[in-house]
Amino acid sequence: MRHTGVVTTQADDPLARSVDHARRALDQVDPTVASAALPQLRLAAEHVSAAIDAAMAATILEEGATIRTAGALAGLSENAVGPRLARTRDLGAYSAENGRVTAKGVERALYDLEQGRHQPASAASPPATPPKPAAPLRFRARRPSSRDDA
Repeated sequence: MRHTGVVTTQADDPLARSVDHARRALDQVDPTVASAALPQLRLAAEHVSAAIDAAMAATILEEGATIRTAGALAGLSENAVGPRLARTRDLGAYSAENGRVTAKGVERALYDLEQGRHQPASAASPPATPPKPAAPLRFRARRPSSRDDA
């Protein structure tokens, strides 16, 4: 395992901050009123999801895990991990044009960490632009139908 020596305080640690926000949202849930509980539960779920993303990034950068291993630990498929890592502060700057962090991006991030040049994505920076959607599919008949002849 690799430890990069990255030292963060709880105030700037995305994992700790997300867990703290999720706890606060869950503390505000009143289980006796389901309709009032739903918004707080949704908020807590979003923070837990962000905590999972941050934990995967930390596992990769601080413990030397692979994308596949981090995903398996989180119960996710390898293909689901790349876009989630692209939303993290620590690996967001290393995402490819398709909005995913790949093994190549992780390799570059680890190299930058070792060289002391790692620059986490700032919270103010805009997210990676999503790929442009493909043109909608259109139906084309492969051969003329017998109805056209009538």
